[in-house]
Amino acid sequence: MPVDTTQIMDEATKLGQLVAQHPAVARYKQAREAVDKDPEATRMLADLDRQIENLTRQQQAGLPVTDAQQQQLEALQNRIVSQLKIKNLNLAQVDFVDLLRKVTQTIQRQLVDNPSAPAAGAQRPVAI
Repeated sequence: MPVDTTQIMDEATKLGQLVAQHPAVARYKQAREAVDKDPEATRMLADLDRQIENLTRQQQAGLPVTDAQQQQLEALQNRIVSQLKIKNLNLAQVDFVDLLRKVTQTIQRQLVDNPSAPAAGAQRPVAI
């Protein structure tokens, strides 16, 4: 029996609610909040984003990244990875993304294993 989009969205909502209750999601939210409340961690991440953005713009303008700039970026990255709250956030994020990957793979398997479903990638959108 055909399924309509509303039914799929209703089930996706239920799945989203289940995923939201998973311990990996709670750990990620707690770790994110801990970093957000830590001014030093927040400052370091903002500095990293700013440095990467500046270096990207510099490279797009055809200018090379200097050794000093590379060393400065590496020093900041080393300080960041040794910061406990950021390290916990990274670990929690890996677990969270892994959970989402498993859910996605399970859904995709249903498309491949279900003979009535079109083959994955069989119908590609036409570029206009």
